[in-house]
Amino acid sequence: MSIIKACIFDLDGVIVDTAVYHYKAWRLLANELGFDFSEQDNEKLKGVSRVRSLELILQWGGVTKTKAEQDELASKKNAWYVGMISHMTPAEILPGAKEFVETCRQAGLKIALGSASKNSGMILEKVGITYLFDAVIDGNKVSKAKPDPEVFLKGAQALHVAPAECVVFEDAIAGIEAAINGGMRSVGIGSPEVLGKANLVVSGLNEMSLEKLNAL
Repeated sequence: MSIIKACIFDLDGVIVDTAVYHYKAWRLLANELGFDFSEQDNEKLKGVSRVRSLELILQWGGVTKTKAEQDELASKKNAWYVGMISHMTPAEILPGAKEFVETCRQAGLKIALGSASKNSGMILEKVGITYLFDAVIDGNKVSKAKPDPEVFLKGAQALHVAPAECVVFEDAIAGIEAAINGGMRSVGIGSPEVLGKANLVVSGLNEMSLEKLNAL
């Protein structure tokens, strides 16, 4: 195995948990369209793009909309979501996340963010950790959704390291598959039953260490 030179982190569910804001914004939209949207439904949208998420929600609600109407609804949901995350604070960083990223940096590893979210830059700024990342590859810089490895391959490219020298940290099955498809090692954040394809699964970055990283 190649020596590890870089770590690429997904954002939602790994560094911060914005799922609650996505849920609130999607639920507002569903309610406006005349049906409800549960937290269980929200779980199915992990790692899924905004456009595809809307398609699924409309399908679940039995609602049909034109492409133009869908674009308008996606924009409305995003405006609500951005309004909510604009009030985020450093207190919303998940346990151990900032400390582990700092440890990796101190060990000389390069750090990138690899997220489907188009609001990644704003979230990093609000929680005060933009400085920890050497590169930020988000939904504004990629055209293909995970499990396509584009976001992670662009991260490796931006860090000037080979894919085989990268470890990806992800909380979604599509993200773990994207890492595998890109020829990278992966750490799943969450349940081993769900993320079993990862090289290692932990419940959060507070369980990670350099020893565990180097043993991958």
